[in-house]
Amino acid sequence: MSDQSSAGLTRRSSNPSSSYSTAGPAAWSGAHSGASRRSVLRLGGGLLVAVPLLAACSGSSDAASDASAGYVSGDGVVVEIPPEGRAEPLAFQGTTYDGGDFDSTSLRGAPLVVNVWYASCPPCRVEAPALKAAHAEYGAKGVEFVGVNTRDQAGPAAAFEETFGITYPSIPDPDGAVLYAMDGSVPPNAVPTTLILDAEGRVAARISGAADQSTLESLLDTVLAEGA
Repeated sequence: MSDQSSAGLTRRSSNPSSSYSTAGPAAWSGAHSGASRRSVLRLGGGLLVAVPLLAACSGSSDAASDASAGYVSGDGVVVEIPPEGRAEPLAFQGTTYDGGDFDSTSLRGAPLVVNVWYASCPPCRVEAPALKAAHAEYGAKGVEFVGVNTRDQAGPAAAFEETFGITYPSIPDPDGAVLYAMDGSVPPNAVPTTLILDAEGRVAARISGAADQSTLESLLDTVLAEGA
């Protein structure tokens, strides 16, 4: 993961309440916000760092609640990687709930949004409207979307998609084979997580925790502009 933490990696807080640290960056932690909330601390070498006041899985009552719900949520932050700092392209395959074959390599040439979720995960339900809206707007611009469901059989997954109006396909991944193929881009049990792959299939950004619509759209605008 050293490629992912190279100089130039940008971390911005998706939580309006954040504290700032000069600690060196971990390979996959950081934050990003929409244009109205981009308060960051610039360090040497151009690195931008922001640390949320409370990670979702700290030793708080919130963490206990997360555990009782059967999931370990993301930490509510995002990392962006500039083109020169991105690792090798990801390649993963699977069969969608409707029986279709999915191969990420066949979608190269366009950005791809990969959302890791399952139906009873509370923050997955919170972020669903943002993903629906982003798919409606950016799907028309050529951005592809796919879900990776870590737990559900077809029935609960379909009920979730119908409830929230999610129309892009999802791949069931109860044994973790799809996530394993992503080469550590999604931490174990960090649900939800959303990856944005660039047109070459490289990870350009990762949202750890529930995706905010303005953040997701800003990240997609950045990746689309690279190919303009």
